[in-house]
Amino acid sequence: MKQRGHFTMDPIKFLCVVVSVACLIVLCFSILKVNEIPQGNGNAIGLKVKINRKDERVGKLGELVIDMLPQDLAFTLFLPSEKAFERDLGLGLGLASGGEKWDDTYAILTRVLGFSAVPRRIYAGDVECGKEVDYDSISGYTLYISKDLGGLLMVNGIVSEMVDIRRGKIVVHVMDGVIMDSEFEQSVRPEDD
Repeated sequence: MKQRGHFTMDPIKFLCVVVSVACLIVLCFSILKVNEIPQGNGNAIGLKVKINRKDERVGKLGELVIDMLPQDLAFTLFLPSEKAFERDLGLGLGLASGGEKWDDTYAILTRVLGFSAVPRRIYAGDVECGKEVDYDSISGYTLYISKDLGGLLMVNGIVSEMVDIRRGKIVVHVMDGVIMDSEFEQSVRPEDD
């Protein structure tokens, strides 16, 4: 004789009840936003949260270069200032928003990134005054980093304007010049030189 009222005897009914209860719980949590993830560089679950923080200190072209780096890995970027992009590479702010020369601008920014990014965090306090350390950039170009008596970082003879700007796991130092090898420098030299 069949017993009535027992869901455990009929596996299909039992499964339907379990799935319905689970869906109801998920719906309640999503409505109440109990599982809302706080903003930050990451979270306890390990999900990648992209934060769109614009920083006046690095400028539009600087933002483009920073966005080329993976946000979940540690890097140090010796980023040219907006003035340095204009002076040394002839890149103006109009090229940062697209246009007919965007492909050339993107290629130049990619090369600048290769010369000026190191796959590790280097803070200004890590460099001792009067001592020089060297690191290879992601393109293999050697960066000679030192600190002058005034406490300013110098990379391959280029002085820093601002140091230790943190962007998640990326440390940004804004430089008063563009770090590049002589071959690339000759290829991007502004025409008025």
